[in-house]
Amino acid sequence: MESIKKYIAEFIGTCVLVFIGCGTAMLVGCSSEGSGYALTALAFGLSIVGVAYSIGNISGAHVNPAVSLAVFMTGGISAKEFVGYCVSQVLGAFAGSGLLAIIFEAGMVTDQTGGFGANGLDGVSGSIVAGFIVELVLTFIFVLCILGVTSKKFAHGSFGGLIIGLTLTLVHVLGIGLTGTSVNPARSIAPAVFAALFSGTMDPLISLWIFIVAPLAGAACAACVHKYLTAEK
Repeated sequence: MESIKKYIAEFIGTCVLVFIGCGTAMLVGCSSEGSGYALTALAFGLSIVGVAYSIGNISGAHVNPAVSLAVFMTGGISAKEFVGYCVSQVLGAFAGSGLLAIIFEAGMVTDQTGGFGANGLDGVSGSIVAGFIVELVLTFIFVLCILGVTSKKFAHGSFGGLIIGLTLTLVHVLGIGLTGTSVNPARSIAPAVFAALFSGTMDPLISLWIFIVAPLAGAACAACVHKYLTAEK
């Protein structure tokens, strides 16, 4: 029963992240010439702050398979929980995109991103290498922060959720203009699928593997570095 509660929490948390983050991008756009860029970065970051303080005590508020992988690698959750977390997160992301589809279709609202806020390689001129490096490094930074802030060896107290949210905002400030910033496979999967179904654009699905593999690789690197740096002498 306890695990079910954790999975429900992760479902809700990821739904909120996609609904608010991608929804803001769809509504205001992400052009560097306007305020949409900053608003989208803040939307993702503040969503994490809210989620962290609402479900953090239940599931840890990973809302991201990359984060769950790092926590699994550092002994925070079991293999079974890792799978359950990932499934719940992906389903939550689909729920968030589904809500956006209903609202934007029923309300005849224009999607300023043209693809449900899906990630892509337009900002790096279609370069797979550049896009992969961007996502790997940004995820590494984000997940290393999470592991450090949540480590029982360091007393960050009640400020953990705020620090993590601000760090997500930080990586979005750089990443939005390059790849749209994923650092979260679940956040990338659902919008890519909805973009293909409702917007008719297949590009997000074609490049989707980058936004699954690179964040997981970045998280794995962060877990290894964290374990090395915090190991007892």
